[in-house]
Amino acid sequence: MIILLLGTHVFLTIRLRFPQRKIFKAIKLSVKRDKDATGDVSQFGALATALAATIGTGNIIGVATAIALGGPGAVLWCWLTGVFGISTKYAEGLLAVKYRVKTRRGRMLGGPMYALEKGLGWKRLAILFALFAALASFGIGSTVQANAISSLVENQYGISPYITGTVVTILGAAVILGGVKAISKVCSMLVPFMALFYVLGCIYILIVNHAYLWQAIQVIVDSAFTTKAAGGGFAGSTLMMAARYGIARGLFSNESGLGSAPIVAAAAQTRNPVRQALVSSTGTFWDTVVICALTGLVITSSIIAYPDIDYHNGAALTKAAFSKIPYIGAPLLTFGLATFAFSTTLGWSYYGERCVEYLSGKKLMLGYRVLYIASIFIGSVISLGLVWNIADCMNALMAIPNLISLLCLSGIIVHETRMYLWRYRLDRDMEENEIDELEEVEKIQPQLCDEPSK
Repeated sequence: MIILLLGTHVFLTIRLRFPQRKIFKAIKLSVKRDKDATGDVSQFGALATALAATIGTGNIIGVATAIALGGPGAVLWCWLTGVFGISTKYAEGLLAVKYRVKTRRGRMLGGPMYALEKGLGWKRLAILFALFAALASFGIGSTVQANAISSLVENQYGISPYITGTVVTILGAAVILGGVKAISKVCSMLVPFMALFYVLGCIYILIVNHAYLWQAIQVIVDSAFTTKAAGGGFAGSTLMMAARYGIARGLFSNESGLGSAPIVAAAAQTRNPVRQALVSSTGTFWDTVVICALTGLVITSSIIAYPDIDYHNGAALTKAAFSKIPYIGAPLLTFGLATFAFSTTLGWSYYGERCVEYLSGKKLMLGYRVLYIASIFIGSVISLGLVWNIADCMNALMAIPNLISLLCLSGIIVHETRMYLWRYRLDRDMEENEIDELEEVEKIQPQLCDEPSK
């Protein structure tokens, strides 16, 4: 799976002529409202919802674990993976808008399942993606994140998981039952705040550790490309281990290629597929290129500055690094992890709901919401060893159909990019007749589930 994901990142980067060079243009577009465009939420709202689902414990604990297992060189490999992953996130966002459909009430629906069905005619593969994504939402989306929150609060403040679970469940229900606009609104407020709060904490630690910052950068670069173990407390870290754990963390922290983010990208108010593709690509930039890199620098510089830190355990390593902030270090880490995990819960509820709607129409949507909300409480109070394994498996299974659609439809992605980006037509409107009405889709939808196996 790692080879397939990374290979897709590199392939799309080369074929799309390095869309990473447009990242600052993309950031500018992400904060501009496309007033006359068709869609349910603003481009920033769609981006915030996607970021809410991707920025999580993996950006903090995951990076620390990669360093603990692969050495400081893992930070650079993680960062490079994020840079190449920008192309895949771009391609996903483009296909999401290109193949989205409109309901009779004007709502926009899209994602890999629609790209597979409309772009390739592979209905069964579209069903499989939707099924795997819906199941994955209960793992990576609700139970795992809720458990992370309750465990953090219990360890830090001694509060019972039942109390924490009840509070998180009530807060989650209040947002989730409001639908995509409520989720988007909350995420638009929560994501910038929590990200800024965490980044400022990282910058403070780097200022405290400024005497060791350049040394940390040197250690990261050297250990990423050398075959011998790095010194200074990082014994055992080699090139292969650094690459393995760094690439793995980079791939799964930003979810580029997983197929989740395009589901909300399809709801964005955008005039053409490339505008939203550029906005979507900034998600990987912020998630991995910025936040994961800062986390890696904080942890590496802290290990050099304080040799007594135990760097063999990811969670303990992160806690030790942030404890160097007087008084507020531990609360800052707890608050950051809790808000990251809660926002992930909100984002994945939308992904799962859209997949259920694709499979069964609106029949099971309310039932899904109720079950998803209940799973938040269940995840808060039970042990999740098995759930983690199932969640990882579902993530891999939903990524495969999505990557197939990206590779097989790469010609379409290049065509749209040439039309709007390379020819400087980003302000051009997408033709309305390119967006299918859902009535046509609804006529064939039952066939998707009832079609006999051949």
